[in-house]
Amino acid sequence: MIGRRRKGPRWANTASATGWGESTFAEIAWDKSRGAATRWAALGVVAGTLAAVVAFAPAAWLARALASATGEHLLLADARGTVWSGSAVVVLTGGPGSRDASALPGRLDWSVGLKGLGLELRARHACCLNGTTSLVVRPGLGRVSVTLAGNPGWIGQWPSAWLGGLGTPWNTMQMGGSLRLSSPGLSVESVQGRWRLSGRADLDLLDVSSRVSTLETLGSYRLSIAADPSGNGASQLTLSTQEGALQLSGNGTLGPSGVRFRGEARAAPGEEAPLANLLNIIGRRDGARSVISIG
Repeated sequence: MIGRRRKGPRWANTASATGWGESTFAEIAWDKSRGAATRWAALGVVAGTLAAVVAFAPAAWLARALASATGEHLLLADARGTVWSGSAVVVLTGGPGSRDASALPGRLDWSVGLKGLGLELRARHACCLNGTTSLVVRPGLGRVSVTLAGNPGWIGQWPSAWLGGLGTPWNTMQMGGSLRLSSPGLSVESVQGRWRLSGRADLDLLDVSSRVSTLETLGSYRLSIAADPSGNGASQLTLSTQEGALQLSGNGTLGPSGVRFRGEARAAPGEEAPLANLLNIIGRRDGARSVISIG
């Protein structure tokens, strides 16, 4: 009985055909294996570097992004830490080249983490935020939404004098009093470049004063923004007077074309003289009233 010849490795037969030695093929196989290992190691280094960059991205990157998005009107100065956990001094300015600037006292602290399919920014500021304020950003295909969590009380309160950092006419008015933001919940969504708002927010101007007027206080006012019930994409703006010698009123919209607002300022009966200069600054004089026009 003739036994079957045992076959050798394929590369051994090839070696006989080509005249190459077994060691040559072993070296080729080793070189290929080593090349693959080198490529995987390089990919690992790149992936690790990217992960480290994301994890330890400096807070200054967030500060630059905010400055760019607001035309350098809202700044995070002296930013420390990372994008994910940091602090900074919040500053309002008149924009590029402006010498006007006004900073809030203390430092704003923030942290960013995952929440569902989005990111949640949690902010604390001893001077001006009521506890922890939450802002959730959810990206999607061709859309992104930003949601401000509601608060049964108020969300934030800032000194009116802070607005002086924006330049004219705020620096001329030199306002006193405070600004208070409240909301049951507000969401802004961008769909293919078009913004849509849902919910409501109220900005109260409390016990407002100005060095332009001899009156101790001018009054208290409310600026409200709410979703348009018709659903055409433009949000409704309403300005009203709660109390005071200076009477403010107006209506407008905030939509894809920007802000459009028409309002007026008047002096309460008997308060015309101490408010004359201020009415000249607020808007275009038209008899006893001052016309406010934006957009």
